[in-house]
Amino acid sequence: MPLFAPTIFASAFLLFLVQPIVAKQILPWFGGSAAVWAMCLVFFQTVLLLGYAYADVTVRRLSARSQVRLHATLLIVSLLALPILPGEFWKPAGDENPIWRILGMLGTTIGLPYFLLSTTSPLVQVWFARRFPGRNPYRLFALSNLASLLALLGYPFLLEPWVATRAQAWGWSAAYALFVGLACAAAFASLKNIASALSAGNATAAAGSGSNAIREPPPTFARQLLWCTLAATGSLMLLAVTNHITQNVAAVPLLWLVPLTLYLLTFILCFDGRGWYKRDILLAMLAAALGVMAWTLADPALTHDLQIQIGVFCVGLFLACMFCHGELVRLKPATAYLTRFYLMISLGGAVGAAIVGIFAPLVLPANFELIGALVLCALLLLWQVRLDAMVYGVLALVALFVTVGGGVWAVIEFYDATIVASRNFYGVLRVQEAGSSDGDRRRQLIHGNIMHGKQFLQADLKTQPTSYYTAKSGIGRVIEALHPRVDPIKVGIIGLGVGTIAAYGSKGDTYRFYEINPGVITIAQRDFSYLGDSDATIELPLGDARLQLEREAPQGFDVLAIDAFSGDAIPVHLITKEAVEEYLRHMKPDGVIAFHVTNRYLDLVPVVEGIGNALGLHALWIDDSGADPLANSSSWVLLASDPNRLADPRLVEAGSEIGARRDWRVWTDDFNNIVQVLK
Repeated sequence: MPLFAPTIFASAFLLFLVQPIVAKQILPWFGGSAAVWAMCLVFFQTVLLLGYAYADVTVRRLSARSQVRLHATLLIVSLLALPILPGEFWKPAGDENPIWRILGMLGTTIGLPYFLLSTTSPLVQVWFARRFPGRNPYRLFALSNLASLLALLGYPFLLEPWVATRAQAWGWSAAYALFVGLACAAAFASLKNIASALSAGNATAAAGSGSNAIREPPPTFARQLLWCTLAATGSLMLLAVTNHITQNVAAVPLLWLVPLTLYLLTFILCFDGRGWYKRDILLAMLAAALGVMAWTLADPALTHDLQIQIGVFCVGLFLACMFCHGELVRLKPATAYLTRFYLMISLGGAVGAAIVGIFAPLVLPANFELIGALVLCALLLLWQVRLDAMVYGVLALVALFVTVGGGVWAVIEFYDATIVASRNFYGVLRVQEAGSSDGDRRRQLIHGNIMHGKQFLQADLKTQPTSYYTAKSGIGRVIEALHPRVDPIKVGIIGLGVGTIAAYGSKGDTYRFYEINPGVITIAQRDFSYLGDSDATIELPLGDARLQLEREAPQGFDVLAIDAFSGDAIPVHLITKEAVEEYLRHMKPDGVIAFHVTNRYLDLVPVVEGIGNALGLHALWIDDSGADPLANSSSWVLLASDPNRLADPRLVEAGSEIGARRDWRVWTDDFNNIVQVLK
């Protein structure tokens, strides 16, 4: 135990820790597009699955000694990949498709270490069973998930706020080297019982099974399919609930930690072996929870009630995952087939992730996968209780009817006020019409649960800037301060929305909108008229704005507005010292960079001010309460090299005291701290 438990703990801890460390390193290079994150997800899920497959094949096909020698050799070879710092040659140079470059960089940088970490949980359990015949190795899986949970919670609160990303990579590399030594020691220690196993003439036992394992027949295809389905349903519920509460309910930073914590906790409780899974009680509770979740999803009165939504879906997710993982434990095989069991669990997890992360955006017009997950869970519940007391079958059948009915109702409600809905890897876009009278009739663009611009349909209001961009907003005031003038102006905007800022354009002006989502461009041109009605020349380069600006010659902007949002905040790689240095390259000497920092949960004002101080820029904060009937409350921070540009009376009269916390560390590509700026 002094070897096996620390080995499995270290592997799971490092496995979960490396994902954000690597992802943060490549973000400034490849941009914040959903395709980048999708590629990272595909890579990690694929390598994890390959690791479990390797464990299954080597345990079944190789002798114990051959298996240990092979694995120890691979562990030592993997040290050559350290440190996990991608070389500069992986950085994209132009407009090439980044997919293969991302996969190549991940493969060469972290591929072999991640693969070997993935193999550790099933292999160590086999080694444990070999060293201690008759003892339960499945509890080690609970320990593995506990380590994953600690890494998950520790990274954003204990590591990220204090350690730069590059230092994180060096620290992880040193910890991995220690893990290699620990894993090799555990592997060779597992051979201590090999002589007695071989003398009994049993190759399977020598490979790592307990003596009681060989009397159990191999798992059937149907049983393996059930393992996979249970794991896939848990994974599907996790990701569907996470997307729902973080995109459709509230874009609260770090809220995704809650469902993932509950998911891992159910693995810990179910595989701990102490009877936490009370099946008779939980089956009835799950049937009720499925019905409540379906009702909450469908009832429009509950759509924006944050407490009810988070409470209902987090409790429901916990019960659903307890059922899925509890049934897995109930159906677990003897240790002879342990690696095949974990291979099916890994395959199911990958299938669930692929359904939500890859296939749903391609085939579903909105986030309807949660409806499918609820129905699938109800069907699985009905299947699992088919041989139990009739009352459970009745409860499961009622849950199935309620989830189907609630799902249909939710779809109808989704389209009730929606005139256009589209979806891609960047999320769900909806165009809605609202207002009870002709004078109040308006059209707005919704991304998840965030409004990204609106336009009134009445003729005299149709060309007026609205929402966060009215004449009293920070961006409105800074553009208006440039008029009247003889020379045309050039304005850059990172983030298109519905194109509201184009309403300020005059003849001869150029307004250049950088937009990463092609769906947004389509909607802005088709369903809103700001771009078409503007007197300015409109340019619409497609792609991640920071990467585009790095490739372009200096643009000579009078104003550059940073108005891109991921959820409810600017993507981190657009609000770092290096990013602002790139923006300055494109500004005129008296130009103004305007950051849109409106946010319900993060205080980004001191972050921008701190970057400005580090670069010798002058800052002005304009906070508009949104009292104008056309306006929403907005917050903008203006940065300028020339202090005279911020001295215009129209700006000064609206300026607010920033109250900067100058002891805060400046955000860079190598360091940023979301926890620090939580309101």
